[in-house]
Amino acid sequence: MNKKALYAIILALIVPLAIFLYVNSLPKAAIPKPIFYDSVSSVIKNGKLKNDTFWHHLPDFKLTNQLGDHVSWKDIVATGKDTTGRIVVADFFYTHCPTICPVMTRNMKRLQNSVKKAVDVDGRKTELVQFLSFSIDPDRDSVPALKKWADRFQIDPSNWWLLTGDKQTIYDLSLRHMNLAVQDPKIDSAFPHTDIFVLIDKNGVIRVRRDKDGNPILYHGLDSTSMANLSEDIVLLSLEKDRNKKSFLAGQLTTIAVAMLITLVIVGLFLFLFRKKFSQQ
Repeated sequence: MNKKALYAIILALIVPLAIFLYVNSLPKAAIPKPIFYDSVSSVIKNGKLKNDTFWHHLPDFKLTNQLGDHVSWKDIVATGKDTTGRIVVADFFYTHCPTICPVMTRNMKRLQNSVKKAVDVDGRKTELVQFLSFSIDPDRDSVPALKKWADRFQIDPSNWWLLTGDKQTIYDLSLRHMNLAVQDPKIDSAFPHTDIFVLIDKNGVIRVRRDKDGNPILYHGLDSTSMANLSEDIVLLSLEKDRNKKSFLAGQLTTIAVAMLITLVIVGLFLFLFRKKFSQQ
C-alpha cells in the first residue's frame, strides 16, 4: 500500500470520529422526567452513598370504553419483564362540557393523527401511543354517550379510548395518582375538570418536561406551545433506552472514540516521522 492510500484511510477514519465527538458534545434534548415518587432510599454503591428513587406507578383499573369493551391498565403498560407497553397520553373530560372539552378533544385528535405507528421486531405493526380520556361524569356518560362523542370527533378507537365506569376509580386516578390537584391548584376536587394532558411512560410512570431550573412544565391541552412540547416529548420518550437492557458498550462509545482518535493521530505522527527519517538516510 502506498503512502497516499494509507493517509487517505487514516483521514477517512479521523473525520467521522471527529464529527461523532463534536455531535456528541452538543446539548441534547432532554427526555421528560418522572415527577411523583413513593419513596427514596439511600444505598451504598461502590463505596459511595446514592439515593435510589422509587417512582409512583399508576394502579390498574377496570373501566369500559366507547365500544363497550372492558379494559384495564394491564392492556396498555409494560409489566415485569414485558416491555411491549405503550406510551400513554391521558386527559379528563365529560360529554356535556360546553367549554374546554371540545377544544381538548380536537387537540388530542390532532395529536393522534400526528403519531405514526411503530413496528415490532417480528414485523407486526403496533401503536406507539395509547390515548385515554376519562369521563369525570360517568353517571351521565354511558357507553352510547361516549360513542356519540367519539363519532362526533371521528376518534379512532384502535388507540384512543373514552372511558366510563366506577366514579371513585376515575377520581382516584385523577386526584390521588395523577395528582392533578397538585399540578392545577384551581382544580375542584369534587369535579376535577382541568385542561392538563398527562404523559405516562410504558411502565405507568408520569413524565413531565422541565425548565432549566428543574421546574415542571405541564402539558395544557388548550395551549399550542404545550401541545408542540407534548408531541416532541412523545418522540423523545419513545427513544428512551430500556434501563434493564444495557449493552456492554453502554456509556463507553465516547471513550472508545477518543481512544481510536488518539491512536490514529499517534499512528499518523509515527508514519510522518518514520518517513522523514527514512528520507534523510
